[in-house]
Formats: sequence, C-alpha cells, structure tokens
Amino acid sequence: MISDPNVLVIVLAGGEGKRLQPLTNDRAKPAVPFAGTYRMIDFALSNFANAGYLKIVVLTQYKSHSLDRHITQTWRFSAMLDNYVTPVPAQMRRGPHWFQGSADAIYQNLNLIHDEKPDYVCVFGADHIYRMDPRQMVEEHMANGSGVTVAAIPVPQHEAREFGVIESDEAGNILAFHEKVESPPTMPGDDTRCLASMGNYVFDTETLIDIVTPRAEGEGSPYTDMGGDVIPALTATGDARVYDFSKNVIPGQDDRERGYWRDVGTIDAFYHANMDLIAPVPQFNLYNDRWPVFTTRKALPPAKVSRGRGGEPSFVDGSLLCQGSIVSGAHVENSIVGPGTYIDHDAHVTNSILFPGVHIGPGARLNNCIVDKNVAIPDFRRLGHDLDQDRSEFTVSDEGIVVLPKDYRFR
Repeated sequence: MISDPNVLVIVLAGGEGKRLQPLTNDRAKPAVPFAGTYRMIDFALSNFANAGYLKIVVLTQYKSHSLDRHITQTWRFSAMLDNYVTPVPAQMRRGPHWFQGSADAIYQNLNLIHDEKPDYVCVFGADHIYRMDPRQMVEEHMANGSGVTVAAIPVPQHEAREFGVIESDEAGNILAFHEKVESPPTMPGDDTRCLASMGNYVFDTETLIDIVTPRAEGEGSPYTDMGGDVIPALTATGDARVYDFSKNVIPGQDDRERGYWRDVGTIDAFYHANMDLIAPVPQFNLYNDRWPVFTTRKALPPAKVSRGRGGEPSFVDGSLLCQGSIVSGAHVENSIVGPGTYIDHDAHVTNSILFPGVHIGPGARLNNCIVDKNVAIPDFRRLGHDLDQDRSEFTVSDEGIVVLPKDYRFR
C-alpha cells in the first residue's frame, strides 16, 4: 500500500448548465456567484486545498472566460513546490470536436495524467455546495483496492431521478448503477430515499486510463459520460465501490452539517442552497475557520448600514451583507446582498439574492428574486409580487422565483 500517494485532481467544469439559465447565459455554471462573495467552484477547490491535494486541473469548455479568469486570479499555489490549479480549455487534442461528455473530456486530456504520473486520480464536479475531506475517501479507496470509488448520499426518492442511483451490498460493492432513471430503486429498509451518486470519484490511474481509452486505433472514446457510461461499465466488472459521504469528518463541523450536500442544478435548488446560509442556525456554516471556503478578496470597503438621505432608518435582519454593499434607509430581510450593491431609501428587499454591483432604487419592492450582476432596479418598481406580470418580462421558476439576467436594462 502506498502511504503517501501522488494524487492528481481533475475538476469537471465544462457543463452548460441549461437548467440554471438565465444565470448561465453569459458564464459557465461553476462560475455563477454564490452566497454573494463566492463562485460555485470555490467549494470544490477549497475542499482540496484544505486537504492538501494541491495538483488540480479544471477542465472547462462552455462560456469559460469568467471561470478561467477567476481561477487564474484567485487560485494560486506555490509553483516552487510544484503545486498548481490551472484551467484547461477544450483543445480538440483527439480530433475536430468538443467534449462529448465528462468521460470524453478525460480521454481528450489524458496527456495531463501521463505528464503527472499520479497513483490515483480524483475526478470531482465543480458545481455542488458541500464540505468534504477527499483524503478520507482516497484512503478508503486505497484500502479497498477497487478500480473506482463513488461518493454517495441518501436523497428523497422524488429528487433521485435527477441523479445516478446506486444499489450496493453491505460490504460497499456497487451492484447496479442507474443514471437518471424515472423510477430509481430505493434503499433497503427505506422506501422514501435513494442512494445518489454525488458525481465525485476516486480512480486507480490505470483503471481510469483504460476505461476511457478506445480499444482500436482511430476510434473515439468508448464512453462519453462518467455517470451514464463509465461507472455502469466498472460496476458490471465488479470494480466499483461506494463511499458513504455521511461518515466524512470535517474539523469544526457539527452534527447538523454532517452530510450536507446540495446540487444546485436548477434555479429553485440554487435559491434554496443560498437561503440555507441565512437561517438563524444555518445547516451549512460559512464561518468554520478550521475548514474555510476560499475565494478572491477585492479591495472593497466594509459593508455599510445607515439612514437614508432623508433620515429614513434602515432595517436589516437575517441577511448576509458583502463587502462594499450599502443599505441606505432601506428594509432588507432574509436576503443576500452581493459586493458593491446599493439599496436606496425606502426600498424593501425580502427573501432575495442580489449579485455584485446591483442598484436598488428608492421605493422599490423585491420579494423572492434573484438579481444578476450590474442590474439597476428603477425607483418604485415591484418584482416578485405579481408573478403573471413578471413572467411577461423575466424568467420565473417553478416555485415562483423571479430571475433578472446579468446587465439587464429596463425599458
């Protein structure tokens, strides 16, 4: 057994994120702002940074400019110690076509694995909100000797059709893998929940190279998708095991947060994951300084709460106010106010998420809204109060969340 293995991390960040539009109209899904200050990808990268896995490549493709810029400006490790986080755009190294899926993305970038010569490869998604110590998963993978280990967590059955669902035995061997089926099997003894794949995998290097490499010269990758193709193929050969994410232990984490993981693939899921952070006792704690979430820190002044120009008092409760934000004689409740956002006097913002650089005019009323970057809400404008009217101009989610796209200009 290798006591101190060489581990390469591959973060898959090339997905289009169609279900998160219009937030992904102008950016890759992992680059979408989260909790005001962060980008989604910061959570996955922070887990590896805290664990000391410091050789990380991020495979990008779809509208990746802001994601590439965020990684290169924010995520800098010591090159002297041979550590790095680097974005790798689709390069068509295997022919004139883009990535056909997550497994094909690995195949088209096998040169990264050959160059690094790792003992193990962590292949993780870039757009989930959670804390995890990947070292514990790698150690279990090493001890079990399987070709791949898949992190998993129970989810309600009605949500499970959006995930790969695992059937396993008591020893942790994966017996069957069902990728996004309409009627997924439930867990033994619990007909309300299914065991869902988190999209996080630890591979023996040779297993990963072999499974994504074509069997004959000139062929493309035998598989395109990790969940849809690779994991079922390794399951069929008895070479796949499951890792119970709920037993992962994080310093400074209490029992309430244990096993917290959110897939923010839809507007409603994104909204609820943000709202989780502003509960009186949040299930996900941003203030755990023993396992911090890292991101860029711009030179912005502290948040300011003051009376308005006419002496109007401010009211702020149950909210996150980011650097550079100003609440001037306004009412802010149960909301996230992004960096550099200004809320003018007599405006009411409730149950809403404001991205960086938003301006809320005097007397405006916002409820259940997500406002993307650099949007100016006109004076006295009402949003989230008449959904039929809002639908004529904006995206409104299934649960009634009104979404204003980046740089939107009111008529």
